[in-house]
Amino acid sequence: MRTHNNGELRISDVNKDVTLVGWVAKKRNLGGLIFIDLRDRYGITQIVCRPENPNYETLENVRNEYVIQITGTVIERESKNKNLPTGEIEVDVKSIKILSEAEQTPLIIADETDALEDTRMKYRYLDLRRPVMQKKLILRHKIAKAVRNYFDSLDFVEIETPIFGRSTPEGARDYLVPSRVHPGKFYALPQSPQIYKQLLMISGFERYYQIAKCFRDEDLRADRQMEFTQIDVEMSFIDEEDVYNVMENMVKQVMKEVKGIDIKLPLPRYKFEDAMNIFGGDKPDTRFELHLNDISEIVKDLDFAVFKDNLAGGGIIKAINAKNAADKYSRKEIDRLTNEAKKYKAKGLAWLKYNDGEFSGS
Repeated sequence: MRTHNNGELRISDVNKDVTLVGWVAKKRNLGGLIFIDLRDRYGITQIVCRPENPNYETLENVRNEYVIQITGTVIERESKNKNLPTGEIEVDVKSIKILSEAEQTPLIIADETDALEDTRMKYRYLDLRRPVMQKKLILRHKIAKAVRNYFDSLDFVEIETPIFGRSTPEGARDYLVPSRVHPGKFYALPQSPQIYKQLLMISGFERYYQIAKCFRDEDLRADRQMEFTQIDVEMSFIDEEDVYNVMENMVKQVMKEVKGIDIKLPLPRYKFEDAMNIFGGDKPDTRFELHLNDISEIVKDLDFAVFKDNLAGGGIIKAINAKNAADKYSRKEIDRLTNEAKKYKAKGLAWLKYNDGEFSGS
């Protein structure tokens, strides 16, 4: 069916006869020459057809998202495309076969699309042709593969646990599935494999892991999905430091294997109190370096009722120090931040700016 995919031909392949298949991503007619960007999940290869070519008329009738098979000779491009791995070559068509025709698609098959989410979900099979979507799913596959490689190297056993079970106390509501065999009774979909993996420890498996599908009947948010996948691990005969060591090294290996990024271990650890004091939350994004600073001692003698009343009531005053940014915060920008603070039920936003040796503020 094909000799190469659409992401692998290079300048070293010039003069080779090849057969490619894929979707027509774009067609252009420039000065009588027909150019086609042929796409598959590996990339894009440019196809060229000249007016004297017997396949010219067939290619004239080809539209975006047609699936075609072409045979031709790899030649060097006159104008290179540095943005494509295959950008130094193109394939001069010798023969073409249309494998599947296509009508006008309801969304643009490209990384950038203006399609509404409802349209993307309705035509999900088209949405998933977009390279940006395919890359995300391939990345997920690579992560799962790296996770399996890591736990296998530590003698963990991957065991699939049941999806249908009985309801147990968890942090959210269960999804219930009625039983056909036992009318009036229900199965519960697992919120986690907690009970099963504990049974496996009692059974003597010692080291278990699973990339587990879990279900929770709760309102959808960016970090709350009714159906989700988690890396589920259980170990016997360990202490707290063993857990830290195994999981931190998993993160290190996955990042190295999948993204080529080296992570220094151990990872930073914060006490709950420190996380609340520095970041204002117990799930901090440690990339955010504008930490909260306690300035209660500095402002305690100011005759500012908001600060004075708060401190008198046992409260504290904290501030964010945006260093070397005084000239970047105009009055309009400060007003915008004030309105943003009010969305979270703050009465206002106290601010102080030091610029060119002078203080100004609210």
